[in-house]
Amino acid sequence: MVKLKVKDVEFSYASVPILKNVCVELAESEMLSVVGPNGAGKSTLLRCIDRILSPQKGCILLDERDIKKISRMELAKKVGYIPQSTTSIFSATVFDVVLIGRRPHISWRSSEEDTEKVLETLQMLNIEEFAMRDINELSGGQQQKVFIACALSQEPDVLLLDEPTSNLDIRHQLEVMDIIKTIVREKRIAAIMAIHDLNLAARYADKIIMMNSGKIFSAGDPVSVLTPENIKHVYGVESEVMDKRGRPHIIPIRPVGFV
Repeated sequence: MVKLKVKDVEFSYASVPILKNVCVELAESEMLSVVGPNGAGKSTLLRCIDRILSPQKGCILLDERDIKKISRMELAKKVGYIPQSTTSIFSATVFDVVLIGRRPHISWRSSEEDTEKVLETLQMLNIEEFAMRDINELSGGQQQKVFIACALSQEPDVLLLDEPTSNLDIRHQLEVMDIIKTIVREKRIAAIMAIHDLNLAARYADKIIMMNSGKIFSAGDPVSVLTPENIKHVYGVESEVMDKRGRPHIIPIRPVGFV
């Protein structure tokens, strides 16, 4: 079942085109990685899907409904968004930050079910020991896991992740990605992840779109998208791509033209 459709979306900042005729289709239980160099439009695409930004052209459909016709509160129940950088500007416990993710489900006050969901999510991400700690006392990587927990506690149908592993060491990158992959499968949700690490994208994504200058340069499964030719054209990098358990593994060699 198709959960999300992005149809011919175009977006500009002050008449500067950022997204050009972007089309994406994602079904439940699928994870899509969006890759491309800085300025390719990856983060802008996620913000349009979460309705933080409004495209000048095209439409975005969630379960065949135009997101422009869905109330902000209802959309918050269906779409969880984790931005690229999250800076805490207030003092709050980790438990309370993750509880914020339950806000779309809460009428007046949180229930026992909300409390249980928060604790379950903290345990899932192995951060339950920090529940009563102030989030400002945590490391950047620990804070990143808290914000991921906040989005997951929403129980969204679509999960948007903008560089979810950027502040994590290699062990916690794999741990978080394994958790997200498991949730996508078990909860039958759809996930879109903007990410720079091509090997993480190759390892976890069912589909990949490679963007360049606001356009989709290539789209498909990891093997068909992450080729030496595509990487050279989009990133300006010569690379070797090896097969590792049926998934491409990219080894950068040198910038194009560098001797």
